[in-house]
Amino acid sequence: MGDSLYEMSVFSKVVAAGSLSAAARDLGISTAVVSRRLAALEARLGVRLVNRTTRRLALTDEGAGYHEACTRILGEIEDADAAAAARRVEPQGLLKVALPASFGLKHIAPLIPPFTARFPKIELALSLSDRVVNVIEEGYDLAIRIGELGDSSLAARKLAPNRRVVCASPRYLETRPALRQPDDLLHHNCLTTTDLQMTWEYQGPDGKRGTVRVAGHYACDNWEVLREWALAGLGVALKSTWDVRRHLADGTLVSLLPGYDFSSEVAIYAIYPHRRHLPAKTRVFIDYLSESFGPEPYWDRL
Repeated sequence: MGDSLYEMSVFSKVVAAGSLSAAARDLGISTAVVSRRLAALEARLGVRLVNRTTRRLALTDEGAGYHEACTRILGEIEDADAAAAARRVEPQGLLKVALPASFGLKHIAPLIPPFTARFPKIELALSLSDRVVNVIEEGYDLAIRIGELGDSSLAARKLAPNRRVVCASPRYLETRPALRQPDDLLHHNCLTTTDLQMTWEYQGPDGKRGTVRVAGHYACDNWEVLREWALAGLGVALKSTWDVRRHLADGTLVSLLPGYDFSSEVAIYAIYPHRRHLPAKTRVFIDYLSESFGPEPYWDRL
């Protein structure tokens, strides 16, 4: 196993460096040793990984697939080593965290006192805002994001699901048509974000996915405002249960369209610049939030 991992690391270095001689310089060994290790790896696998020419190296199709696997495996080993080493270090230092305003106020701020009691050497600087921060350029150690994650160079860890419900106040529903299926939303005033029209995605009771293009008279990019508008009877809102759990419990908001899941691929994530050599202060904070929320967060255990 040791030789296999070493050959994988040599192969990865060859690909990254672009030549056997450059890889040899980076590894501090001779070009002949690099060549022998690469040849031994190809012989063991029974495939050619690299086409060698006088000017450059080119990955074969098999080599490209194997390189992708090598990168993942070697990265996971490095992560495991770094995590083990980090556990020997007492978490300390300034931790800068960006949080969505309403979620941070409701569900993270109350967790901070017991966290600081457990890790007294960590200093916390929280920023609560609904804008999407640039974690690297603005110097944050991590940020909490709610929604779908696009392609990014940032690492991410899912902290909790983000269940969403279509809801409205009893007062609004008194004089409005019944809602039995998502297309019935076309006949309702829907509260939207930024634009007066938007698409809501859902999964039906039969497992099939669909979309409905909703519209209304009122839009706002602040989640708390949309919740207050729904409570005031201005329309139908698509809200996260972490934001409206109390109102669903006391009946001031009514969950609509049972059997239809509007959560799509959204979730609550911790995102941070990279996974390798994650500082102890960042790791323990992410672990703490994950443990506090659990696979079924407390706000969904109504």
